[in-house]
Amino acid sequence: MKKGFSTIMSAQFFSSLADNALFVAAVELLRDAAAPEWHRAALVPMFALFYVILAPFVGAFADAVPKGRVMFVSNTIKVVGCLLMLFGTHPLMAYAIVGLGAAAYSPAKYGILTELLPPSQLVKANGWIEGLTIASIILGVLLGGQLVGPKVASVMLQLDFPWLDTGVDTPPEAAIACIVSLYAVAALFNLYIPRTDAPLQRLEPSPWTLVRDFSHCNSRLWQDKLGQISLATTTLFWGVSGNLRYIVLAWAAAALGYGTTQASSLVGVVAIGTAVGAVVASVSMQLDKATRVIPLGVGMGVLVIAMNAIHNVWVAAPFLMALGAIGGFLVVPMNALLQHRGHNLMGAGRSIAVQNFNEQACILGLGAFYTALTGLGLSAFGAITIFGLVVAGTMAWIGRWHRRNCVQYREEMERLLAIARSDSH
Repeated sequence: MKKGFSTIMSAQFFSSLADNALFVAAVELLRDAAAPEWHRAALVPMFALFYVILAPFVGAFADAVPKGRVMFVSNTIKVVGCLLMLFGTHPLMAYAIVGLGAAAYSPAKYGILTELLPPSQLVKANGWIEGLTIASIILGVLLGGQLVGPKVASVMLQLDFPWLDTGVDTPPEAAIACIVSLYAVAALFNLYIPRTDAPLQRLEPSPWTLVRDFSHCNSRLWQDKLGQISLATTTLFWGVSGNLRYIVLAWAAAALGYGTTQASSLVGVVAIGTAVGAVVASVSMQLDKATRVIPLGVGMGVLVIAMNAIHNVWVAAPFLMALGAIGGFLVVPMNALLQHRGHNLMGAGRSIAVQNFNEQACILGLGAFYTALTGLGLSAFGAITIFGLVVAGTMAWIGRWHRRNCVQYREEMERLLAIARSDSH
């Protein structure tokens, strides 16, 4: 890997670590405030909100400004959201601001990979960065769970600063105060991300021009016969994965009687499995063979439903690891294929912005769907069953769509796969 890749990975690790620790702290903050269940479920779609709203603008911004600088500004926005939550803003609103920073961060984070590395290293690079991101999810969720737990929280709350009243009086508030420092470390790495030789693209002054340009890019990727399948698959995966963080917390509370600290460790188990699957895919899959993993998506939906039958933690841990591994093996080659097609069709930043828009719209939609189910009074088991059926059915439809493309557009599919094959060598 080229010089600078490790810096990008380090910045991503600490920023994602803070995001996931903050999620757990926000869940506990709402629980302490006796907020209704649907408020906690709504944290996931609120984080995705600005990904969807700002999608036409963040990709163009990432292509017009050096991507290291974009990542630094985005990380600063995350710090602002974290501080707002600490000092009394409603957690849903504050977490949405953190999502705003993440929305601007992502096109730069992935876009710089296509600028820094040749196509032959994209699958490997995605395996590394997805594996590291998932490792940060594991550690972030575990860290958040420990920070709001009684042992660590009691120590932090005993810290006293002379002549300064911090207003930090509860375990979730102490956890959030600690998480700010993680964002600071990420910002430090952002400052050392190298400038690539890729030319900057002019940023259109008119927002309507950007909206039209984004709509054109979105349409172009959905019309590409490989782009549409890889985009549909990664969109659904991230829609599931984004909501699974809260679904596992809710399931652990209902099936095992776990609190936030204990349940967060099971979210970490899913992430461990995903990391393993991502690393295996990065060393065993080739770009032109990426579509062969589509059937694994149906298995994800089935396993989500099967989770309801488990009431023993010794069964739950390997089961959740297997669920995560299937997801990790699915997403890495499809994500690399999507980046490859997007980079060939449009700028790297715009391509990632289109990808983020669709994926976060799916997180938002599935999150709103799950939130509505809980708001209507369904138990965690009932909501999880319906959620899993939707996932399995949608992925089965995507597989059928791809097979139909292979029959109807055989020559075009062979040409696109040949391009991917030649670029990966």
